[in-house]
Amino acid sequence: MQRRTLLKRAAPLFALASTATLPLAAFAAAPMVEIWKDPNCGCCQDWVKHLNKNGFATKVHDEGNTAARTRLGVPAKLGSCHTGLIGGYALEGHVPAREVQRLLKEKPKAVGLAVPGMPVGSPGMDGPAYGDQRDPYDVLLVLADGSTRVYQSYR
Repeated sequence: MQRRTLLKRAAPLFALASTATLPLAAFAAAPMVEIWKDPNCGCCQDWVKHLNKNGFATKVHDEGNTAARTRLGVPAKLGSCHTGLIGGYALEGHVPAREVQRLLKEKPKAVGLAVPGMPVGSPGMDGPAYGDQRDPYDVLLVLADGSTRVYQSYR
């Protein structure tokens, strides 16, 4: 293949990598989180940035998350403004990257993790607009029967 053709084909990858907060090599090796969110939601985008800064690659679908939440088996009562999928696990709401890493390491039998609502101080809800306010919240492990247990508390 000619060098010019190779560079033309690789250009979209370089453009994508330049918008990420990870170096190109790290981006390619990073665990991928697929995310469904509202296209106009700023806190969702801030959560995506939080994941990128903490070693995750992301693929974002700006089409809302209700269908994804249902498809992934997250009960509506645990709903938030975005839904993710990584390693077969659902992520609902502002789940900290630290807990996602723990989930992938421990591999519990579960649907995934949820931070219901939009607690101030959680990743994506912690920007300058919120000052130093931090509400206590729990990261919940969502089990197959729809029940939950506290996976991690943030106080």
